Amino acid sequence: MRYLTAGESHGPQLTAIIEGLPSQLPLGKGDIDPWLRRRQGGYGRGRRMVIETDEAQILSGVRAGRTTGAPVTLVIENRDHRNWTEIMSPEPGGEPRKKALTDARPGHADLTGGIKYRHRDLRDVLERASARETAARVAVGSVALRLLAELGVEGANYVSSLGGVETRQPFAWDALDAIEDSDLRTPDADAAERMRERIDQAKKDGDTLGGILEVRFRGLPVGLGSFAHWDRKLDGRIAQACLSVQAMKGVEIGRAFENAARPGSGVHDAVYYREGTYARDTNAAGGLEAGMTNGEELIVRVAMKPIATLMKPLPTVNVVSHEPSDAARERSDTTAVPAAGVILQCVIGWVLADALLEKFGGDTLPELQERLEAARAYARAY
Repeated sequence: MRYLTAGESHGPQLTAIIEGLPSQLPLGKGDIDPWLRRRQGGYGRGRRMVIETDEAQILSGVRAGRTTGAPVTLVIENRDHRNWTEIMSPEPGGEPRKKALTDARPGHADLTGGIKYRHRDLRDVLERASARETAARVAVGSVALRLLAELGVEGANYVSSLGGVETRQPFAWDALDAIEDSDLRTPDADAAERMRERIDQAKKDGDTLGGILEVRFRGLPVGLGSFAHWDRKLDGRIAQACLSVQAMKGVEIGRAFENAARPGSGVHDAVYYREGTYARDTNAAGGLEAGMTNGEELIVRVAMKPIATLMKPLPTVNVVSHEPSDAARERSDTTAVPAAGVILQCVIGWVLADALLEKFGGDTLPELQERLEAARAYARAY
């Protein structure tokens, strides 16, 4: 499978085209829009989330509630575009345009992108570099998650820490309702209260906060990915997908950084054979060995830096005058950590769905299901 997204933060819409989906996959707005709403939620978000009420339009590739095998086109309208029509017009003239950005924000794409693409109005950079683009990737990922659900694979995400406050209650699949009910996507009510206090203080200070997200999947078959070629190793593909999301700066599978300080005897998961099947009592590997799923739960942890747009800006330089300046203030969030877990579940879900199709093939969902079940039966009998 493959997909392409297009669109700017304040342009008329975001567009995504998905190619390679099997036919006969049940799909409708009800499979996509709830994920878009989750992405917009979370304590610490800014005013843009009030302006936009994201909904997906399915413009091709789906008929009568099922994919046809043709490319699927998804569109998400930017409601705020009505206030930016003149500024974002593709027609020539009118320069310099209103809301031109010339004071580069440290930590953002502004300065480097301006140099790379030779823009003096850095809005030509920030409009596409903006995390608004992740709405399109959530829409795409929600389609992948729908496919995974049809194949018996379930995912979850939660906030492991935010602003230095750690969730002390360990993840449990029976706590999913509590995670969904939390505006900080944590089942730990005490930690959530301390996180809110940190967010409120950061907002008062004109600052921003980052955190650590954890994404899990269960029900994956053995052998997705490969050890044979570097670019087919699933851990590498997952890491690339996660780090492609704005503000993500670190990825570990399982507890990789903790494992680095331990001897091998305390890290590797011993294998047993019980009641006719292979079993492990631990999962320090996080569900991946040598670039392949091993049948255990997949655990991915991702570090998100604080958002680069500060209401109390850092010193910078004006790219037109080269004079010292304060970084530009753009409407932003104090934190988007809870939303980031939703985005990451979607982008990892895409990688997993792609790996499943790569291994088992099939032009239709029933073919894929039959081949996957045969592979699961073989793994049980191996």
